[in-house]
Amino acid sequence: MIQHVYERVRSTPFLNRVIVATDHQGILDAVRGFGGEAVLTSPHHRSGTERIAEVAEGLDSDIIVNVQGDEPLLRPEMIEEGVRPLLEDEGVQVSTLASMIRDEGEVFSPHVVKVVMDREGYGLYFSRSPIPYRRKGSIPYYKHIGIYFYRRPFLLDFVRLDPTPLEEAEGLEQLRILENGFRIKVVLTDHETIGVDTPEDIPKVEKVMGRGGHV
Repeated sequence: MIQHVYERVRSTPFLNRVIVATDHQGILDAVRGFGGEAVLTSPHHRSGTERIAEVAEGLDSDIIVNVQGDEPLLRPEMIEEGVRPLLEDEGVQVSTLASMIRDEGEVFSPHVVKVVMDREGYGLYFSRSPIPYRRKGSIPYYKHIGIYFYRRPFLLDFVRLDPTPLEEAEGLEQLRILENGFRIKVVLTDHETIGVDTPEDIPKVEKVMGRGGHV
């Protein structure tokens, strides 16, 4: 799975370098085995964001992209979509992706994170619960795709912030950004992914990959 993610990320022209950050020797060996670059990090990090921040400390890159290793259906075009706000607007410190939910079952799944945005496309809130509550009307639901695009200084400052109440209640690290008064640009994409969050997700992904990798 990591190799699929790595190869898809490598195929985008918007990234100069792809590094797998891990605290697991087996993953390190597997990545190096297929010719990828990997760095062994501290085992004491509380999150993947802290892990990539450790690696980012030693880089001189302006923008750091955090791609989860459980997104084997990632499309290279999604990297371009997510990074573009940072290239076009110096005021954007962090961006992420979302797509319209077409399967009503995902609305009620706690494994699918929902997001609501303001009129400028910035995230108002992320939740495992269905948001917004539909009292009337047919406003669409959007699911968050867990890929983040950071300006390097913001990333390094972010991981120094203490966890926040909403973050801990929902188990969603991005809420720490909102609770501290910062904004997250949410880019809507037409591309779908299936994150491997549970064992039940594996056959879904295998089925999609069997027909060419398009959800």
